[in-house]
Amino acid sequence: MKPLPYGIDPFRLLAFLLLILPFLALLGFGMLWLWQNGFLLLWALAMLISSGIGYGLQQLLIRRDRKLLAEVATVSNPEWPLNADAAWAQVQSLAEACSPEEWPLEKGDWILALGQRTMETVARHYHPDVETPLYELTVPHTLLVIERASRDLRQDVMENIPFSNRLTIGDLFRIQRWKDKAEQVFGLYRAGRVLVSPVDALLGEAWRQLRERSFMQARDELHRWFLRTYIRKVGYYAIDLYSGRLVLTDDEPVTARTARTSAEMRGMDAVQDSINAEEEPLRILVLGRSNAGKSSLINALFGTLKSVVDILPDSTAIQMPFVLSRDGLTQALIFDTPGCDSAHFGRRQMCDAAKDADLILWVSPANRPDRQFERECLDALRDFQLKQVGRRPPPLLVAASHIDRLRPASEWNPPYDLIHPQSIKATNIAAAVQAIAADLAVPVEHVIPVNLMEGRIYNVDDALWAAILNQQEEVIRSRLLRCMDEKKKAENWTLLMRQMLNAGRFLKDLPDMFDKKR
Repeated sequence: MKPLPYGIDPFRLLAFLLLILPFLALLGFGMLWLWQNGFLLLWALAMLISSGIGYGLQQLLIRRDRKLLAEVATVSNPEWPLNADAAWAQVQSLAEACSPEEWPLEKGDWILALGQRTMETVARHYHPDVETPLYELTVPHTLLVIERASRDLRQDVMENIPFSNRLTIGDLFRIQRWKDKAEQVFGLYRAGRVLVSPVDALLGEAWRQLRERSFMQARDELHRWFLRTYIRKVGYYAIDLYSGRLVLTDDEPVTARTARTSAEMRGMDAVQDSINAEEEPLRILVLGRSNAGKSSLINALFGTLKSVVDILPDSTAIQMPFVLSRDGLTQALIFDTPGCDSAHFGRRQMCDAAKDADLILWVSPANRPDRQFERECLDALRDFQLKQVGRRPPPLLVAASHIDRLRPASEWNPPYDLIHPQSIKATNIAAAVQAIAADLAVPVEHVIPVNLMEGRIYNVDDALWAAILNQQEEVIRSRLLRCMDEKKKAENWTLLMRQMLNAGRFLKDLPDMFDKKR
């Protein structure tokens, strides 16, 4: 038997008609009975009311599902460097502009084409002057992006799309093929229905439009979410890669002890037992002008003498780090420095010292109004940090020292309420905090008044320590970026050495391989 038009198998069509014939007969006799008893219009009205209510409930479900899917949407990583924000904005624009009509899931070429477009969008941001920026990727890194994006997308699909663990790709193709053929047959049925019963056909078409519009909208919403999620996943890991956050080796944690820290801590035998040998400690750098109280601040944080007070102004070396371990804070190394106004510790040395810091404590004397030089040093540091596009600037806290020397100098009766000052001393301390914040261009909440004189330690264990703990999440984030940079540098050399060794072994065994084939 010859196939029917449109490639329809006649035996399949016959089997389909035999299956639905009883239901069609029941529908026809039911409509006839309703018409004979005068209930046809009531039935049509009830059908329209039910369809309208069902459509409204479907819209509520669509909005609910849209909200649930929006909650699992991929967002930007706060650990990315500053130059990644613009790249993520371009990925978001690409995701929002993605249309389900342009990328049908039943066609298998969409996943490669859409992934390539996303990768090119990110690559163009990081290599705007390169004709084909996508070619700047290495093969292992490209595979890693695909691997990570596919892993996350698989998890999201499993958790948010019903029956995704049962529906195969072949099912999608079969459903689409049968859908097209069924629509052709159903079109003939609708045309005949108009000739037999125009009123019934009109009501049926209204009900079908409501039903299909509702369910098609739900399907399109799910389709659009899937495409946008795929774009965001690929874009997320592509930005991770181009910003240096994606490393090839996962043999050890990213925050494992770096080689630099290990080298710096050699010779610290007295404190080695108290240091976690596996995790990279935080790096806290204390900066400020000479005689501002930097070393005294370290002593106050430790509660015991750890640093030599009054470093000579012409000292060039950063002091040996000290291990700071206190409840609530991830273990840290704290570095004392010479004054930024010393002859041999200029702005270049200060910037180099701050390059790998996770937290900067700037000590500024509250009793000295001449802060122009401090502002210039801080501005130079900020400019340097902005040029480090692969890193975000670490948090900066300012310790306003020597508050006991503010007028009246003879008064010292802490604690002082700076929100509602009740004395001249408290008023002057509050004014000094405001002046330091304005002069150094830092938020006023990041300026903590402290006193560091022995026997008069004040506001270190409470206000300053609380401010440090409040910044700990950002500090840990800064450490993660620093460790990733270190690991990536070490990884390049390690992989190169491994590749050279494996290539050497291959060349060495090559003659034996040819001999075995002969």
